[in-house]
Amino acid sequence: MTTTVAPNAPPAILSPQPEVILSTRGLTKRFGARIAVQDLSLEVRRGDVFALLGPNGSGKTTTLRMLLGLVWPTSGAISVFGQPFDDDARRQAALRRIGAVVEQPTFYPYLNARENLRGIAIFAGLADSPATRARIAWALEQVGLAARAGDAYRKYSLGMKQRLGIAAALLSDPELVILDEPTNGLDPAGISEVRALIARLAQRGVTVLLSSHLLHEVQQVCTRVAIIQVGRLIAQGGVDELLRASRGVLLSFDQPDGAQRAAQALYQARLPWAPFASYLRAETPGAGGWGLLVSAPHERAADLNALLVGAGITPAEVRRHEASLEQYFLSLTGGAALTQLAPAYTSDPGIATPTPHPAPEPTPDTTPTATSDATPDATPDTTAQGGQA
Repeated sequence: MTTTVAPNAPPAILSPQPEVILSTRGLTKRFGARIAVQDLSLEVRRGDVFALLGPNGSGKTTTLRMLLGLVWPTSGAISVFGQPFDDDARRQAALRRIGAVVEQPTFYPYLNARENLRGIAIFAGLADSPATRARIAWALEQVGLAARAGDAYRKYSLGMKQRLGIAAALLSDPELVILDEPTNGLDPAGISEVRALIARLAQRGVTVLLSSHLLHEVQQVCTRVAIIQVGRLIAQGGVDELLRASRGVLLSFDQPDGAQRAAQALYQARLPWAPFASYLRAETPGAGGWGLLVSAPHERAADLNALLVGAGITPAEVRRHEASLEQYFLSLTGGAALTQLAPAYTSDPGIATPTPHPAPEPTPDTTPTATSDATPDATPDTTAQGGQA
């Protein structure tokens, strides 16, 4: 008798997790009575373009200084390339694999780019040799300054000065590059140049850790982010992962109760591809107060519209909604009055109570005012290059 045995499915192929090359645990820094950074835990993985985001004065620069050994933490632990950052030998070994620019880089104004980089290379312990000169030429080529390498530093634009600082950070062929506000003060052309440079570094396999408050630029170039406010971590993860819940199909209604009626209809339909929805405050006055953001694939927009029309509910507008890192950031830091979200329904009991919620009362339009109530770091400008701190 022959027995037929069903074939087994092939084993799942698990992608290895990228190596964590920099991490902090409970990192805290006090300046007298002021807490600049509190209980900060980060993970930067090999190959990341990782952004540290926060308002001015939130502790970004202080954090980067602690990671480079320029400021001693009050408490907490730092690990770099799998080794504790707790003694001189380990710290110096790690810094030889890191290039960094903290704050605005400064150079001798009457020396040209090659001469400035040659001085930095010698100071960092590199031999004054043809190999070092070739390395300088390579770094200038990487940042797009090869054609202006003979010009005096004082003749450079702000964007060129910033790129020369990045060239200095590349002299040691680092595995990790740390950049503090690399596009701060630049015009749109300069921002685009620095963004393209960061993308090229990532393509070469260099891990990049940067701080910024220019959220649109970060969203274009970064793979993972950490958001801090008043020195505390409030979110961390992949950009796509953090924004996934804010993507979907946005329904707008002329009638004030349209969003609530639509939420009730969709909840009753139990659509497996639209498991939850949120009320999104209308972007324009007179649009019914609240729209409905449904967590559905964009290609299902017509299906949503047909279901609602069949239930006697006609949306005034149906469109795809792309998530914005700026909106996500403002919602976490308390500045998202114009893009306020409120739960509408969920069919997943693991997320919330599986019943539709009434739409919130419409609130008058307000314009958020940006303020900074934190004290900026009062430490001098520093350019850190691999092997010096």
